[in-house]
Amino acid sequence: MIKLEKIRDLDVEADSPRPVHLSAASGLVCHEAAMYVITDDDLHLGVFPVRSSGPGGLIRLFDGVLPQSHDERKEQKPDLEALTLIPPYSDLSFGALLAIGSGSRSNRKRGVLLGLDACGTVCTAPRIVDLSFILDPLAAEFPQVNIEGAVVAGQELRLFQRGNKRHIDNAVIRYSLSAVLDGLDSERANSMTPIAIERFDLGTIRGTPFGFTDAAALSNGDMVFSAVAEDTEDAFHDGPCVGAGIGIIDDRGRLLSFDRIEGTHKVEGIHARLQGEVLELLLVTDADSREVPATLFSACISR
Repeated sequence: MIKLEKIRDLDVEADSPRPVHLSAASGLVCHEAAMYVITDDDLHLGVFPVRSSGPGGLIRLFDGVLPQSHDERKEQKPDLEALTLIPPYSDLSFGALLAIGSGSRSNRKRGVLLGLDACGTVCTAPRIVDLSFILDPLAAEFPQVNIEGAVVAGQELRLFQRGNKRHIDNAVIRYSLSAVLDGLDSERANSMTPIAIERFDLGTIRGTPFGFTDAAALSNGDMVFSAVAEDTEDAFHDGPCVGAGIGIIDDRGRLLSFDRIEGTHKVEGIHARLQGEVLELLLVTDADSREVPATLFSACISR
């Protein structure tokens, strides 16, 4: 069992009449002195200091206001579920953050590109990008597309498809990174099929299968992922979390390990760093309630 240590709640400074915290954290990237967190139930990116416990800031990604009603909000939200660091390309000399929608509904196929400066700080206005060119072709592979994680490893962009009780379709989907970046810069990109798809069975707990929720890449191309067992039949509705775990898939697509986390924390975002023989992790959670702040945890795994 992996033990989590709580670091902080993800509280933010907010001027508008909104909760003073992020709730449904869904993706995490630590870069230089900043920790970037996306949520699946908001129109903003959270930015938190790595070396202090002060409140985070918000960067607006989409215009407008989401409804207060839970059902209406769920229908309209962009459902950003994955966040990854893009290496320098084109006029983005220091790389960029790419947030990716789940693709589970027609309004969830957008992403957001944010350029970074030499210090790893967001320095450009958010650019909304249409990700249909990589998400639409997945309908031929999966009954319910539900992208929950993304990593850049070598020359590939790898997306993590999450399964559920009805469709146990966990998969790592590989694309040519250069082709995807060209598509992001195109006004009308051609549909792009993956170069490979690898499927994974992570087992079950109390009859509920584990499904990918996020991933982070190590320097050797191995991928550290989080997964939860959420008691739901589809890619749209939430359900109670009955367990969670952390695993490693190597660069060739082989499942090396999968270990349970103590408790039932719904871990939806992960950052990983290898220090010698110890894998240091940061994890963020989603409580499926706007009233409950997302939490940042740490953990360590010996390799």
